[in-house]
Amino acid sequence: MKPESKFWDKIADKYAKSPIKNMDAYEQTMSRTRAYLNKESRVLEVGCGTGSTALLLAPELEHLTATDISGRMIEIAQGKATDQAIDNITFKQAPMPDPSLEAKTYDAVLTYNTLHLLTDLPGALRCVQKTLKPGGVFISKTPCLKEQTSLWAIPLVLARLLRLAPYVNLLKFADVDRAIASAGFEIVETGLYPAPLNHFVVARKISSD
Repeated sequence: MKPESKFWDKIADKYAKSPIKNMDAYEQTMSRTRAYLNKESRVLEVGCGTGSTALLLAPELEHLTATDISGRMIEIAQGKATDQAIDNITFKQAPMPDPSLEAKTYDAVLTYNTLHLLTDLPGALRCVQKTLKPGGVFISKTPCLKEQTSLWAIPLVLARLLRLAPYVNLLKFADVDRAIASAGFEIVETGLYPAPLNHFVVARKISSD
């Protein structure tokens, strides 16, 4: 088991009980996400946590597959799906990038508050691009801590050494946009939900590779 998995497994139960900190920003994010989805959409969510967003969106879709690196997060999410009697969702423990994902399967791939936690962002985005159908959309929201200050690096490195925090990549908005475009996407919409650090991006697949 990777250190990142252990970290998220350890905090999963506490995470599941934590309320959404900024409901207005979350609702804006969901509103813009829904604009690109419909009842015929087959969707993948990467980094689904305990499944709250996946379970919110699933009834409006044909099917949703939701993955997370943490087995405990997935266990909690599956319990929620059973309790809510939502049967068009599949939860799966998986790394990102996930080599088992099939090519050209999904109309949309979603990931919220995840890209800054990836040690191989370009590889993950190439994986996402391959799983999308031609013209499919990639929707993400990413905390870009470097937009505020580079001093975040010092406490984050110390916290990681003490195993109190996972890996965190300090990103700027331009870093995220550049990485997404380089993976074979055209950015069609951006926003800040909430401002000033949470960069929302919708990008459309432009390459069939």
